[in-house]
Amino acid sequence: MVGSRSWFGGLFSRNGNKRQSNGEKTFDCTLSPLQEIRLQKLKERVSVPFDETRPDHQEALVALWHISFPETELTGLVSEQWKDMGWQGPNPSTDFRGCGFVSLENLLFFARTYPASFQRILFKQEGMRAIWEYPFAVAGINISFMLTQLLELNSARPKSLAAINFVKILSEDEEAFDILYCIAFQLMDAQWLAMDASYMQFKEVLEATRIQLGRELALDDVRRIQDLPAYNLLYK
Repeated sequence: MVGSRSWFGGLFSRNGNKRQSNGEKTFDCTLSPLQEIRLQKLKERVSVPFDETRPDHQEALVALWHISFPETELTGLVSEQWKDMGWQGPNPSTDFRGCGFVSLENLLFFARTYPASFQRILFKQEGMRAIWEYPFAVAGINISFMLTQLLELNSARPKSLAAINFVKILSEDEEAFDILYCIAFQLMDAQWLAMDASYMQFKEVLEATRIQLGRELALDDVRRIQDLPAYNLLYK
């Protein structure tokens, strides 16, 4: 888990493959100029920390509130109201320490692009819910962090088949990372319900989600982000 508190705890030329010391197979690849550009741009995005003193970061946070609760006026950037969205305390900025501004961008993209899915998950409208549910916003930050690991965005080069295939998808659609985030959130919630999980099992559910996404990204017939089987879980 990530965060400052306890809850977080084609276009490729393959030159062969090998196994890491842990037994996981890795692949060598050569990226096209467009893939290099798109990947570098995404890496720069995920490296930006959330800065509560920056007006654009403040505006993005307020925008998320207005999309989530359009009928409720926000009293301030530090307010007990934020807990209603699943932040751990009255100041959401403390929760971003684990992943940075990209996790807020991901949440905003989800809310604007797939509002039906966003609202269903935010308000836990589907399935038999646990008495002790996962907090929505903090879960979203953990999903962003999980994706940066799955896609090896902190590495010099992608080595796993899933990460390599994602770069190919990214070269076809610059919004692929944000869409994948939406898919991951919807898939995580579906896994949560299928596993009849509760709060203390969130880490297990997130790991199951990571494994499933990795398998889908490695499929031979996945050329676009919309080709992922889990894409069909999203509601417009």
